[in-house]
Amino acid sequence: MIRYLLAASVAVMPVLAVAQDAAVPFESVQPDLFDMPGSLVNAWADFDRDGDLDFAVSGKTGEVRLYRNDGGRFVSIGSAAGLPTAGYPIYSLAWGDYDADGWPDLQAGPLDKANPSLIFRNLRGRKFANVAAEIGLTMVGRSARHTNWIDFDNDGDLDLYATDREGENKLYRNDGGVFTQVPAAQAPADTRPTVGACWFDYDRDGDLDVFLANQSGATDALYRNDGDRFTDVAAALGIDNPGRTKDEGGVGCAVGDYDNDGHLDIFVPNYGHNALYRGGVDGRFTNMAAKLGLDAENHAVGAAWGDYDNDGLSDLMVTSYTGGAGVQEPKDALLHNRGAAGFVDVLAQGGVVNASDHGAQWIDYDRDGALDLSLTKGFGKTGSHRVFRNTIDKAAAQRSLSVLVLDAKGLVVRPGAEVRLYDAKGRILATRLVETAGGYASQSAGPVHFGLTSLDPVTVEVTFMGKAGRHVVQRKGVRPAAYAGRSLVVRDGGR
Repeated sequence: MIRYLLAASVAVMPVLAVAQDAAVPFESVQPDLFDMPGSLVNAWADFDRDGDLDFAVSGKTGEVRLYRNDGGRFVSIGSAAGLPTAGYPIYSLAWGDYDADGWPDLQAGPLDKANPSLIFRNLRGRKFANVAAEIGLTMVGRSARHTNWIDFDNDGDLDLYATDREGENKLYRNDGGVFTQVPAAQAPADTRPTVGACWFDYDRDGDLDVFLANQSGATDALYRNDGDRFTDVAAALGIDNPGRTKDEGGVGCAVGDYDNDGHLDIFVPNYGHNALYRGGVDGRFTNMAAKLGLDAENHAVGAAWGDYDNDGLSDLMVTSYTGGAGVQEPKDALLHNRGAAGFVDVLAQGGVVNASDHGAQWIDYDRDGALDLSLTKGFGKTGSHRVFRNTIDKAAAQRSLSVLVLDAKGLVVRPGAEVRLYDAKGRILATRLVETAGGYASQSAGPVHFGLTSLDPVTVEVTFMGKAGRHVVQRKGVRPAAYAGRSLVVRDGGR
């Protein structure tokens, strides 16, 4: 039997009216709270299970700062929660409930190979304890970037994939809350300098594959999950990006459905020209970046898809920087999706959200229906992180739907699941991927967001991966207005 769980509702907060594209509709919130030097990575999850998203930030100082969201106001509680206030640089953060107790845990990975990774087990939303050694995930010898909590073997628990900027990537299987490294011959154990890693089922065969963005002139990879091994098919599919110089390479990746055709696409921010690989029905890809105005030559680091104006089309935030060591400054782009007309950068030079040289996350932290933006700045003369509230008008904000995808017990967010919306005539409206990677070297655990052109009833279809392959849970006749301020929660029916 398929079961559904509805999150608690909250009041919709008032917002300001801003004409579409006339201005960038964001305002900074609590800026004095977020001045942490060297901020690089940001990741969001409801760690205390009170119904709203909280977030962690890490960077060059070794501090892992945790902000509790109290009804739209943030309170810094990292040290009180048992997270480090200083130490060695932390270059990856990932939320995932590895022990399936309903409380999301936090992974933190080091820049320097001599230092161990940290796994902070969530003790019922009150404190965190580093359990990396006892569960087999210290991973000493790794220069961390993207880390992914994913279920690569479809056994129902979250495994871990660890990219390495200076060595071999490693895959760890979760066996009852203790992790064992999968032999290199059976894993996507790439030895190229990997920074970005995005898991999704590109070939729709029922298991998660992984795209790798590789740096320092190396080609990129797409490892097809063949059950007992992984096979790199990037060159065969034309998405390996050969011919780079040593100064060029992939830094991140963002998976979305920019054209609402139901097939997942990959955006790759590069040192060099960015790429947008449009996914097709046959599992092949076409680079659409030049045609759609996205092939800028830049020093791009992170990217995240999000429909900030709720017009039904996914927009794209790309973080980038200019300048040399010690004088780097943000040069970001907020790319508005105009459908067949391509993308246009609506961020004026020096605009309010031109504030990141690394991390970017779209979230609806105040649950008003409009996506807010979380950014990090690690370099330049000052370093900080910022949260920007979306100020589109109230009617536009409410024209949205939030969907939280959980396991059969209603405890664990299922990364890699696909969520599609259909109208009353069965026509597809949009697709979202439950995050396996986001922004820069981060993974959040929360709901997916759909902007809508109307509040007409929709069908919500969630595709899960399981032992029998892909299986679908549907919820028909969903009235988006009934979920203002809360999420429709869909559980895995199991198979």
